[in-house]
Amino acid sequence: MRDLIRGDPAAGTVAEVIAHVAPDVLLLTKFDYDHGHAALTAFADLLAQTGHPMPHAFALRPNTGMQTGMDLIGDRRRNTPDDAQGYGAFAGVAGMALLSRLPIDAQAARDFSAFLWADLPGARLPRRDGALFPDAEVFEIQRLSTTGHWDVPVILPDGGRLSVLGWYATPPVFGGREGRNRLRNHDETRFWVHLLDGALPFAPPEPPFVLMGDSNLDPHDGDGLHAAMAALLAHPALQDPRPRSPGALAATDRDRAGDPALHTTDWRSGRGPGNLRVDYVLPSADLRVTGAGVFWPAPDDPLAAMLGDPEDPPTRHRLVWVDVALP
Repeated sequence: MRDLIRGDPAAGTVAEVIAHVAPDVLLLTKFDYDHGHAALTAFADLLAQTGHPMPHAFALRPNTGMQTGMDLIGDRRRNTPDDAQGYGAFAGVAGMALLSRLPIDAQAARDFSAFLWADLPGARLPRRDGALFPDAEVFEIQRLSTTGHWDVPVILPDGGRLSVLGWYATPPVFGGREGRNRLRNHDETRFWVHLLDGALPFAPPEPPFVLMGDSNLDPHDGDGLHAAMAALLAHPALQDPRPRSPGALAATDRDRAGDPALHTTDWRSGRGPGNLRVDYVLPSADLRVTGAGVFWPAPDDPLAAMLGDPEDPPTRHRLVWVDVALP
């Protein structure tokens, strides 16, 4: 596994971008999980070789690929990728991982990934002809998180703590005529609003904290129920640094209601829904933001070569970064 990652040009390209931006704390999404953390260890080794060691790591088994033995989508089949707690062909596929230059207090981490979708206040569960679809029994076991929702404390140099709240939501597309994925995507983002408001059976996070992840939801454009993302960005416990990049602005290929300079994905015509803002780093309101951006250089910038082949890039998501200082 380590040799595969070290010899993978895509992994090397991503590692070079990370080393250039040089974050203290990094949340990786769509990163496969294995029980021994072999892939994560190999990637951390690659980062160190690239010049940016991040020796502290955290990962939990995601809901993706976690089979339920039930028919979750009403297609009269079982044990398909759709019948896992989160869509996935094998256990651990497309999970999350945290890498850090600072120590991680794994024992104090909170994992909300087993929280049931039906237990979310105001849950928007899929229905057909007024009844839960495919049936009420499914929602007795169906988790809200496609991948996971975490609260992971990082230990600061002065001994204080900074909580990293991380998540990776389902895309709000597919999901049948009931719009299952669109509804779930909305509620996965809405989870944080309820947590911050103290409306869940978990204590709200103590500041300072940073909420980061891939919501697969733009507050203005593309598919999805935009109000959930707009409400999270406007929450008084958070601040939105509105990271921008010249590359996003240059890559705009269609009219958008939102600011195209804020986009974090290169999904231009023929590649999906068009460019969108779906990746976020949102510090708690008490933190002082000293800088923010998205690593997406303009096409004529020599650094643009670090993104890889534009026709076949290692990822269409761009690295979002925010610099913060304690109050």
